[in-house]
Amino acid sequence: MHLLTSLLILIVLARLLGRLFVKYNQPAIVGEMLTGVILGPTVLNFMHGNVALSSIAELAIFLVVLSAGLEMNFKEVINAMRGKGLIIALAGFLIPLLSGILVGTMFGLDAMRTVFLGLCVSITALPVAVRMLESFNILKTDIAKYSVATAIINDVAALLILGVILDLPQEKSFLIIAKSIGISGGKLLLLAAFILGMYRLFEYAQKSGINIKKIPEKLVDFFGNEALFGIVILFVLVFGSVSETLGFHFVIGAFFGALLIDREFFFASRYSELERTIGSITSGFLGPVFFAYIGLEFNIAEVRSVEFLLAVILVSILSKILAGWLGGRLIGLSSKTALSIGIILNGRGIMELVIASIAFQKGFIGQGLFSTLVLMGVVTTMITPILFKKFGDLPGRSA
Repeated sequence: MHLLTSLLILIVLARLLGRLFVKYNQPAIVGEMLTGVILGPTVLNFMHGNVALSSIAELAIFLVVLSAGLEMNFKEVINAMRGKGLIIALAGFLIPLLSGILVGTMFGLDAMRTVFLGLCVSITALPVAVRMLESFNILKTDIAKYSVATAIINDVAALLILGVILDLPQEKSFLIIAKSIGISGGKLLLLAAFILGMYRLFEYAQKSGINIKKIPEKLVDFFGNEALFGIVILFVLVFGSVSETLGFHFVIGAFFGALLIDREFFFASRYSELERTIGSITSGFLGPVFFAYIGLEFNIAEVRSVEFLLAVILVSILSKILAGWLGGRLIGLSSKTALSIGIILNGRGIMELVIASIAFQKGFIGQGLFSTLVLMGVVTTMITPILFKKFGDLPGRSA
């Protein structure tokens, strides 16, 4: 099938199904993925993944991660790593991570696939969590505060671990892996130093009376509003290139570059316009193509063990609920609030699928595990609003 024809079919159907799911209070990405599942080998066998679509999907990964970074605030990421929020965040990451690793070990997966399983189970997608909190009108509550902090740390930790794993050598022994982790740790410190150094530089410039906001503003005034998107992409490309030079995946640096594009330093008067521009490209075109492409790669026939699939889904849901509840109770939150946090943390969606897709493309996981992770991402994301409506601490509901 011609590339343009494939793209048009995927975009139109993905957008339609996505909007249909939104209408029934479900994330759009579920409908977008189902488009690929229906068109792909699992149902109609009408369309298959190819190199051209894969390249477009990689571009989509970049913009999806860029959008996620723009939704976060660098100071909030730093603040989320302090105080009580850190306890819930650590529980929300480590308990699911270890639970996923335990399932992988019990079912005889090799070390690399086991780690990726644990990593995907441990993620909470910030954009998905924020949208769910908005839909329940609880963005100004403790549930939102701690859920968002946990999602931020989970996403950042998962991306950093992904960077280390992708830098591991092909030949594997305990000594070689230990040496590689040490080298990767050093590179990670260099990347962190570069990112923090840039942030401190911007902060110092502001305190010194240098209005760095004027630089991008003047460029936009000179070249026009169209330059806004280009300036942001160039800025993020610098961080992506540094990340790639150090041996990490390009999107690791791109994510942190987007994180630094803060209202405090850049585009204060144009931030909403920037988010709309990137959002329209991502949500309106490349995002649906990416999630539909994941659906095309999904093949239910490759899921060899129903027991393994059910174990992954069950452990994914229960470990997040347990982690949120336990972390919440440890810092003195009510049982209802703590349970609500655990339920919200189940919204995996975007980041889990990005990491699963990168792992699949790089050959770290096979078709069977990839299909299991896609299904897990869909089920846990869909079930989160249902569980919250049933058991969550909704406004006006008595305890």
